[in-house]
Amino acid sequence: MTKNPGKYRIHPQALFNFDELVVDNFAGGGGASTGIEAALGRPVDIAVNHDRIAVAMHTVNHPHTRHYCESVWDVDPVDVCSGRPVGFAWFSPDCRHFSKAKGGKPVEKNIRGLAWVVLKWAAKVKPRIIVLENVEEFRTWGPLKGKRPCPARKGQTFKKWCSHLEALGYRVEHRELRACDYGAPTIRKRLFVIARRDGKPIAWPAPTHADPKSPEVKNGQLKPWRTAAECIDWSVPCPSIFERKRPLADATMRRIAKGVMRYVVNSPEPFIIQTGYGERAGQSPRVLDKNKPLGTV
Repeated sequence: MTKNPGKYRIHPQALFNFDELVVDNFAGGGGASTGIEAALGRPVDIAVNHDRIAVAMHTVNHPHTRHYCESVWDVDPVDVCSGRPVGFAWFSPDCRHFSKAKGGKPVEKNIRGLAWVVLKWAAKVKPRIIVLENVEEFRTWGPLKGKRPCPARKGQTFKKWCSHLEALGYRVEHRELRACDYGAPTIRKRLFVIARRDGKPIAWPAPTHADPKSPEVKNGQLKPWRTAAECIDWSVPCPSIFERKRPLADATMRRIAKGVMRYVVNSPEPFIIQTGYGERAGQSPRVLDKNKPLGTV
């Protein structure tokens, strides 16, 4: 499957051993696999996801990949790899039960524990390089007290998880990276854990972009962050909220009109879209500036 580069949408480059497999666990619709293809110059060999709709989308986006529509726990790495070595294994386990966006709601131990499947792959087929991506709060992974994380034991499970990888022969490093610092027009921040067992150093990418006001951008060392405005097709018609088939209440219309005048028409830096519930006591409006990278949606 990986011997005929003529079939690929992205031409292979001499950056990877083509006898090794590339695996995307928690594959979703194919975003991570697209990034992996762009980085390695070759398709992903194996993708795993329990959701049939996600797998269907991934199949359309990555037709050269072998798909497994089942739980990551039910997939046997030895069976699916058929004796071939694994060069790169990517894991993006469910982040909702770590993210601060969940607030103080109860969390599920089984979902928080999905990252343990990484050790299953590490022990059984020993991928040369393993990468896990998650929210920054993943480093606080620890035991639960009832249905909520125990504050006194914050981070204990994460450290144990890393030590297990090290015991299996991996060197492990982790960093928080912001997408806008690498040319993506979003401020999304994520934690990346890299583990490799081939004796080579872990190489982290150097930022290519920064705040336009920073010295690095002003002296030409880095490019300015890409903005939300440059990604919007301003030629697409946008219906006015004042022209709804079912009009809003008069009081609501007046509030909207007042806000449009204050924050768009008469503002030197108009926003694109409101991301909160308006102004609160002592707080500025929670809105997005079109001249900055897009916030996390």
